Amino acid sequence: MKFSMIFEAQMADPSPASERQVIQDCVEQAVFAEEMGFDRIWAVEHHSLTQYAHMSASEVFLSWVAAKTSGIRIGHGVVTMPFGYQHPVRVAERSAMLDVLSGGRVDIGSGRGATKQEMSMFGVRPEDTNPQMEEALRIVSNAWREETFEWHGSLDIGPGAVLPRPVQAPHPPLFMACSKHDTLKLAAELGVGALVLGFAGADDIREMRKVYDEAISVRGTERFVSTEVNDHFSALCPTIVLDDADAAYRIGTRGQRFFAESIAHWYGNGPKPTVYAEDEDHVAAMGRRRDELVAKLHEADIPARPADTGTYNAEHAYGTAETAIDYVEQLRRIGVDEVMCLIQMGTVPQDVCMETIRQWGETVIPHFRALEGNAG
Repeated sequence: MKFSMIFEAQMADPSPASERQVIQDCVEQAVFAEEMGFDRIWAVEHHSLTQYAHMSASEVFLSWVAAKTSGIRIGHGVVTMPFGYQHPVRVAERSAMLDVLSGGRVDIGSGRGATKQEMSMFGVRPEDTNPQMEEALRIVSNAWREETFEWHGSLDIGPGAVLPRPVQAPHPPLFMACSKHDTLKLAAELGVGALVLGFAGADDIREMRKVYDEAISVRGTERFVSTEVNDHFSALCPTIVLDDADAAYRIGTRGQRFFAESIAHWYGNGPKPTVYAEDEDHVAAMGRRRDELVAKLHEADIPARPADTGTYNAEHAYGTAETAIDYVEQLRRIGVDEVMCLIQMGTVPQDVCMETIRQWGETVIPHFRALEGNAG
């Protein structure tokens, strides 16, 4: 089982000074993650989502981190693939250049960038996001695998060479962001790894693992986007770990509440997120918001799904290192290939992020490395 961290560059105060500090803090966390034994970092790509994610140029962030590290894998989690955001050839070129400079450490996740805000910034139409994401994956993987490349579909490309060539042959592993059962099935059919980005907890992750495995078991090869198939299942693990379990729970649930409200704002037209006092009952507040959302969906005759309501579930790795071990053990038994730690949330102080990384590196990760060593 692998361990990673994901970065949104999320912030409660979106002032320029705070923005610069948070991005530098993320770099510090990523470099420390390597020292503490994490296998990979992921950086999202979002655009114009104030407070929720200021990681607009993740390729630059990842290049900066790659230059400061030597072994940790460098993951785009994810690249917004519809053509309005960026031409697929540029995705292939930039990713290959990063693979060369990092010594073959790159992973590429794909996503739709389907918030109204992001689409309006780049002239992307909602109906194009799914087909263009899939076509972009095919274009990128073909561009990497062929010395002379051309493509004639929605785009006419080439013939020509995509340079430089990636270090990883024939290309870096491909993934896709998955928050619903339909996208898990699509990832399996396309032959790419699943980045399960959600807060719904272990029970829902168990169901999502089942959906992914079942789709793998019945798929053919006709929809694969590459000759290289990746069946890696990575699951989000929101976590704050401190010696003081109560403080970790308060800080973690406050961060998650801010995260949930940010998602509700940009994906569901909710109010802007608010910074609350640490000692408020954030779990109860999230429960009320979840109930409100379910009621609204039912009024509109739309069935509530785990992806809609899971953001408000606070049963995660908030507490001591032993709490985190217990939660990760649930994920291990489910068959998760990678535990993707979410530590950097908008209201979580930098010292708490760094202490959480240290506790994972000194206690949580070694616990599971020892289990694997004994099993071997």
